[in-house]
Amino acid sequence: MTITEPVGTPHDQQPIKAIPLRHPGQWVASVIVLALAGLFIYGAATNSAFRWGTYWDYLFEQRILSGVGYTLALTVLAMIIGVVLGVIVAVMRMSPNKVLSSTAWVYLWVFRGTPIYVQLVLWGLVGSIYKTVNVGIPFGPTAFTIDIQQLSLEYVFVLAVIGLALNEAAYMAEIVRAGISSVGEGQMEASVALGMSWWQTMRRTVLPQAMRVIIPPTGNEVISMLKTTSLVAAVPFSLELYGRSRDISGVNFQPIPMLLVASTWYLVVTSILMVGQHYLEKHYQKGASRQLTDGQLAALAAANTTIVEEGK
Repeated sequence: MTITEPVGTPHDQQPIKAIPLRHPGQWVASVIVLALAGLFIYGAATNSAFRWGTYWDYLFEQRILSGVGYTLALTVLAMIIGVVLGVIVAVMRMSPNKVLSSTAWVYLWVFRGTPIYVQLVLWGLVGSIYKTVNVGIPFGPTAFTIDIQQLSLEYVFVLAVIGLALNEAAYMAEIVRAGISSVGEGQMEASVALGMSWWQTMRRTVLPQAMRVIIPPTGNEVISMLKTTSLVAAVPFSLELYGRSRDISGVNFQPIPMLLVASTWYLVVTSILMVGQHYLEKHYQKGASRQLTDGQLAALAAANTTIVEEGK
């Protein structure tokens, strides 16, 4: 058997003279953008209203660093609770049980339909709504009583986490539901054919495949949560980053540099989260793209060359 050399092999190919297109408009636009950016930076650096001396004095101040720590704690705890509760609500929303699906729909309706700031204000007023909480058997004897109005600062922190988490769970539920809906019905049918229950199908088959759709918007929600923590002053809890900078500016009467300090730390943490999101997306996107890597392309080229040489 003789293998003929295919048309278009390296012996028949001629070098192509590629002439790159010129884009003068892009260069002009780049120069304009750089000029405007330079003017803005120069104007900000020479404007005494920014008080850059105060900015550098407080950028690494202990109270600001403590505020960064509380902001991270609020973000992590609220997101963990929000993700777990969001998955539960999403599964309830898609459940064939009408009671579960209706309950989930009402939850989404309430927490997505009201502003997060209003919800946090209501959580801050829990002490006025429920002055004491009795723990025991319903309509029976009381084991002990909690006086909410006498609780410490840790109690306010917990209320802030709960308020953020319950609101976040409503949005995470819709993200998870979209991810689950992206998985083909054949996957569920195959799982049922193997004898899996509905819950086992969700846990073992559907959710792992839905992660490719769930991860990107979840990363955006984490970044959004980091910035939403600035609203917990409504609880009121003022030990996070924005609350600390606001309290300091109330003493030194320099709100502009303190806002710049808070913005700088928000940007630093957000940048770190964006890098983590990038690598997490790459991890869950393995096998989802048909684009070949450089190593795979080189292997294909080597295989094609071997076939051509054997056919001579």
